[in-house]
Amino acid sequence: MSIFRRPDYRSDATDFIDALKGQHPELEAQQREGRALLWDKPVNSNDQQEFKAGRVAQKPYVYQTLA
Repeated sequence: MSIFRRPDYRSDATDFIDALKGQHPELEAQQREGRALLWDKPVNSNDQQEFKAGRVAQKPYVYQTLA
């Protein structure tokens, strides 16, 4: 063991989350369900192609006014 090695640090937040998951083992499954509900959606490749085709090129300097 190195003399420069520090002891493993665990924050209060990490301890709280670990204790919460220990008390409520179903919590992680509920989080995954919520993520699937809002974020994990199937991607329609046809729509993706249309979005790419309809994209407008950005100007070299976006803060330049037209005047």
